[in-house]
Amino acid sequence: MSYEKLSAQMDNLTNPQRSDAFYKQFRDAVRQGEIEAADLPARFELPKEYRRRGAEGSYTRTVKDMVVNVTPAYKKWFDSVNETLATTTRRAATPKASLEAVESGAVDFAAMVEETRRKMAASYSKGQALGNARKAAKPKARRTTKK
Repeated sequence: MSYEKLSAQMDNLTNPQRSDAFYKQFRDAVRQGEIEAADLPARFELPKEYRRRGAEGSYTRTVKDMVVNVTPAYKKWFDSVNETLATTTRRAATPKASLEAVESGAVDFAAMVEETRRKMAASYSKGQALGNARKAAKPKARRTTKK
Protein backbone atom coordinates (compact mmCIF):
# COMPACT_ATOMS: atom_id res chain seq x y z
CA MET A 1 0.00 0.00 0.00
CA SER A 2 1.19 3.51 -0.75
CA TYR A 3 0.38 6.53 1.33
CA GLU A 4 0.39 10.13 0.24
CA LYS A 5 -0.37 13.51 1.81
CA LEU A 6 -3.52 15.36 0.85
CA SER A 7 -1.43 18.45 0.13
CA ALA A 8 0.42 16.47 -2.56
CA GLN A 9 -2.88 15.27 -4.01
CA MET A 10 -4.02 18.89 -4.37
CA ASP A 11 -1.17 19.42 -6.85
CA ASN A 12 -2.77 16.82 -9.13
CA LEU A 13 -6.03 18.78 -9.46
CA THR A 14 -6.80 20.01 -12.95
CA ASN A 15 -8.40 23.22 -11.66
CA PRO A 16 -6.63 24.47 -8.51
CA GLN A 17 -9.27 27.18 -8.00
CA ARG A 18 -11.71 24.39 -7.09
CA SER A 19 -9.45 22.99 -4.35
CA ASP A 20 -11.85 24.14 -1.62
CA ALA A 21 -14.69 22.10 -3.15
CA PHE A 22 -12.35 19.12 -3.52
CA TYR A 23 -11.35 19.42 0.16
CA LYS A 24 -15.02 19.40 1.25
CA GLN A 25 -15.81 16.37 -0.92
CA PHE A 26 -12.68 14.63 0.34
CA ARG A 27 -13.69 15.13 3.99
CA ASP A 28 -17.23 13.90 3.22
CA ALA A 29 -15.87 10.78 1.50
CA VAL A 30 -13.63 10.00 4.48
CA ARG A 31 -16.53 10.53 6.88
CA GLN A 32 -18.77 8.20 4.87
CA GLY A 33 -16.07 5.54 4.55
CA GLU A 34 -15.63 5.74 0.76
CA ILE A 35 -11.87 6.38 1.10
CA GLU A 36 -9.34 5.87 3.87
CA ALA A 37 -7.46 8.83 5.31
CA ALA A 38 -6.22 10.03 8.69
CA ASP A 39 -5.56 13.50 10.14
CA LEU A 40 -2.06 14.88 10.48
CA PRO A 41 -1.12 17.65 12.92
CA ALA A 42 0.27 19.82 10.09
CA ARG A 43 -1.70 22.36 8.06
CA PHE A 44 -1.25 23.48 4.46
CA GLU A 45 -2.50 26.29 2.22
CA LEU A 46 -5.11 25.55 -0.39
CA PRO A 47 -3.99 26.53 -3.90
CA LYS A 48 -7.17 28.58 -4.36
CA GLU A 49 -6.80 32.36 -4.12
CA TYR A 50 -9.67 34.26 -2.53
CA ARG A 51 -10.49 37.93 -3.10
CA ARG A 52 -12.57 40.20 -0.91
CA ARG A 53 -14.98 42.57 -2.59
CA GLY A 54 -13.79 46.14 -2.48
CA ALA A 55 -10.35 45.17 -1.17
CA GLU A 56 -7.12 44.78 -3.06
CA GLY A 57 -4.98 41.67 -3.06
CA SER A 58 -5.84 38.06 -2.40
CA TYR A 59 -5.50 35.57 0.42
CA THR A 60 -5.43 31.80 0.90
CA ARG A 61 -6.93 29.44 3.48
CA THR A 62 -5.09 26.85 5.51
CA VAL A 63 -6.64 23.46 6.22
CA LYS A 64 -5.66 20.28 8.08
CA ASP A 65 -3.41 17.95 6.17
CA MET A 66 -4.27 14.27 5.96
CA VAL A 67 -2.50 11.09 4.93
CA VAL A 68 -4.36 9.12 2.25
CA ASN A 69 -4.26 5.41 1.51
CA VAL A 70 -3.82 5.45 -2.29
CA THR A 71 -5.74 2.42 -3.50
CA PRO A 72 -7.35 1.73 -6.87
CA ALA A 73 -10.70 2.69 -5.33
CA TYR A 74 -9.22 6.01 -4.18
CA LYS A 75 -7.73 6.66 -7.63
CA LYS A 76 -11.12 6.01 -9.22
CA TRP A 77 -12.80 8.37 -6.73
CA PHE A 78 -10.13 11.05 -7.26
CA ASP A 79 -10.45 10.88 -11.07
CA SER A 80 -14.24 11.19 -10.98
CA VAL A 81 -14.19 14.13 -8.53
CA ASN A 82 -11.37 15.84 -10.44
CA GLU A 83 -13.31 15.49 -13.70
CA THR A 84 -16.45 16.88 -12.09
CA LEU A 85 -14.61 19.88 -10.67
CA ALA A 86 -12.75 20.55 -13.93
CA THR A 87 -15.96 21.18 -15.85
CA THR A 88 -17.26 24.72 -15.78
CA THR A 89 -20.22 25.25 -13.50
CA ARG A 90 -21.27 28.66 -14.76
CA ARG A 91 -24.76 28.89 -16.04
CA ALA A 92 -25.18 30.32 -19.48
CA ALA A 93 -26.64 33.79 -19.20
CA THR A 94 -29.79 34.48 -21.14
CA PRO A 95 -29.00 36.66 -24.13
CA LYS A 96 -29.94 40.34 -23.96
CA ALA A 97 -32.85 41.40 -26.08
CA SER A 98 -31.50 43.19 -29.13
CA LEU A 99 -32.07 43.31 -32.86
CA GLU A 100 -29.03 41.11 -33.46
CA ALA A 101 -30.22 38.54 -30.91
CA VAL A 102 -33.67 38.39 -32.51
CA GLU A 103 -32.23 38.10 -36.03
CA SER A 104 -29.81 35.35 -35.01
CA GLY A 105 -32.58 33.42 -33.26
CA ALA A 106 -30.92 33.56 -29.83
CA VAL A 107 -34.05 35.24 -28.45
CA ASP A 108 -37.60 34.05 -29.14
CA PHE A 109 -39.39 36.98 -30.74
CA ALA A 110 -42.89 35.59 -30.12
CA ALA A 111 -42.12 35.24 -26.41
CA MET A 112 -40.81 38.82 -26.34
CA VAL A 113 -44.03 40.06 -27.99
CA GLU A 114 -46.20 38.19 -25.49
CA GLU A 115 -44.17 39.52 -22.54
CA THR A 116 -44.43 43.08 -23.88
CA ARG A 117 -48.21 42.76 -24.30
CA ARG A 118 -48.57 41.37 -20.80
CA LYS A 119 -46.54 44.23 -19.31
CA MET A 120 -48.45 46.88 -21.26
CA ALA A 121 -51.82 45.40 -20.27
CA ALA A 122 -50.79 45.25 -16.61
CA SER A 123 -49.58 48.85 -16.70
CA TYR A 124 -52.78 50.03 -18.41
CA SER A 125 -55.09 48.22 -15.99
CA LYS A 126 -53.08 49.52 -13.03
CA GLY A 127 -53.50 53.09 -14.29
CA GLN A 128 -57.23 52.59 -14.89
CA ALA A 129 -57.70 51.13 -11.41
CA LEU A 130 -55.78 54.02 -9.86
CA GLY A 131 -57.87 56.60 -11.73
CA ASN A 132 -61.15 54.90 -10.82
CA ALA A 133 -60.12 54.66 -7.17
CA ARG A 134 -59.38 58.38 -7.05
CA LYS A 135 -62.62 59.20 -8.81
CA ALA A 136 -64.65 57.13 -6.33
CA ALA A 137 -62.85 58.53 -3.28
CA LYS A 138 -63.38 62.17 -4.24
CA PRO A 139 -66.79 63.46 -3.11
CA LYS A 140 -68.82 65.40 -5.66
CA ALA A 141 -68.87 69.13 -5.15
CA ARG A 142 -72.32 70.39 -4.19
CA ARG A 143 -73.58 73.76 -5.10
CA THR A 144 -74.52 75.89 -2.20
CA THR A 145 -76.44 78.51 -4.09
CA LYS A 146 -79.31 78.25 -6.48
CA LYS A 147 -79.19 79.73 -9.88
